This record gives sequence, structure tokens and C-alpha cells, in this order.
Amino acid sequence: MSYALGMNVGNDFAKNLKGIPGGKSNIDLLIKGFATAMKGDSALMTEEVAGEYFRNYITKAQTKDQDAKKGEGQRFLDENKTKEGVTTTASGLQYQVLTVAEGPKPKATDSVEVHYQGFLLDGTKFDSSVDRGEPITFPLNQVIPGWTEGVQLMSVGSKYKFFVPYQLGYGEKGAGGVIPPFATLIFEVELLNIKPYVEPAPAVAAPAVPVTPAKVAKKSSAKKK
Repeated sequence: MSYALGMNVGNDFAKNLKGIPGGKSNIDLLIKGFATAMKGDSALMTEEVAGEYFRNYITKAQTKDQDAKKGEGQRFLDENKTKEGVTTTASGLQYQVLTVAEGPKPKATDSVEVHYQGFLLDGTKFDSSVDRGEPITFPLNQVIPGWTEGVQLMSVGSKYKFFVPYQLGYGEKGAGGVIPPFATLIFEVELLNIKPYVEPAPAVAAPAVPVTPAKVAKKSSAKKK
């Protein structure tokens, strides 16, 4: 039982260990520290010092990883903006027109129907309505800022490529375990249709039902009985 428990705990810990930032751990020292704590033997560190050291390490390692991811995205955008056909807006959004079309453009309050594909900088495709074979419709003011801004530049029938900085995407947290924190994203978007926002009609209160003399007389008669 003890060996089986050790195997189960070890397998789970080995998986979790991969998520600790800062590179590979020294497995021999890890096992030594684990055994020391389990047996209650004298340790190289007190429990308090070990806890503080680990917290400080995680904070520094996370900061280093975050800076590396932000730096990777910024280097890509700095190089990408010099390429022919790429335009950079005041917000930092970059776009490239793949298919030109003329016509009205959506407002932020409109809903739009699009086909799209989303990629990480390493080429990983994390989402695609094209692969699903079904376009998506959504209010343009309820998506990431890069989409809200970018799709308003498009006319129906046009296709754009957007390069979205993390500040205009999913920010410091990422999304769904698929998009990492501080990720610069690439989208290919085709605008299929615009559904203009319609202001809902104000609610009208139902008119009060007048009390006619006949009804009053009937009520009075009922009370007398």
C-alpha cells in the first residue's frame, strides 16, 4: 500500500512539476527534501525558510517568464510592422488586407457574422470556425478589444489578417488553458454579414381598465346581498 501510494503521489507530482516556472528541478534534491519532511529528520532549512524561499523563487521565475513572453510578442510586432501591406493603428493593432471589398462597415454596437481562424506565434491553431464548417455571430462590443477595433475596418466580403498585442487580446491571464498569458495572437477573419443594432422599443404600460357605472352597480348589488 505504501509503495502504491508513493507511486500515485509521485506520478501526480511529476505532472504538476512541469508547471513550475524557471526550468527543470533537481529531482535528487527534491526527493531528499521530501523524505526529510516525511521522516521528520533534521533539514537543511526550517519549514518557514523553505516556504519563504519557494514563494520568492516562484515570484521571480514568473516575472522572468512573463518578461520573456512579452518580449517575444513585442519583437514579433516590431518586425511585422515593417512588412509590406501591414498597417499599425494608434492602439498597436496591426492588420493586413487579404481580400478587398467595398460597402458599409459595422459599428461597435452591431452584431457580425464571421469565419475566422486563430493562431499563436508558433503557428499553433487554437480555434477555427472554418474547420468547424460553421460561421459565428456575436455583438462586436462583447469580444476582445482587438476584434472590436479591427472588424469595424472591414466591409462585408473582405478578409483581414489581424496581429493582436496581448493588451488588446486576452491580457495577462490568457484564456481557457489554450491561450497563454501575454500572448500576441494572429487571426484571419472574413466578414460575412452585418446585423445592425436595433434600439428596443420603449415599454408601454398597459392602459388601466376603466370602472364603468354598470360594474360599480353590479359590485354594489353583490355587497347588499
